[in-house]
Amino acid sequence: MKKLMRIATPLIAVAMMTGVPMLSLAQNTQTQNSSVQDWNTPPAGTEQAQAGYRDGIEAAKLDATAKRKIDAKSSYLYLHPKVKKGPERDAYLQNFEAGYNAAVQHGATS
Repeated sequence: MKKLMRIATPLIAVAMMTGVPMLSLAQNTQTQNSSVQDWNTPPAGTEQAQAGYRDGIEAAKLDATAKRKIDAKSSYLYLHPKVKKGPERDAYLQNFEAGYNAAVQHGATS
């Protein structure tokens, strides 16, 4: 039993010391990534505008998967938006196009 303790105690100490730098590295990476806004995060604006951006990203992915023409203005959700006519619809369409183009630019359609 004493021999086991002589071997196990240093091994446990080494294991605990090597895990700490990895843990702190993971935490630093996470905070650095959270400070940079991702391309797939909708810009600030109304709820309809943010939904347009997200819908644009999804439409780009769907168009690529279905092997349709990669063009925001020919996409089904652009031609038939979920938002009623008015300034909300204009904001939706503008952000839809921005989200669609961002997805294409960042390779989400490949």
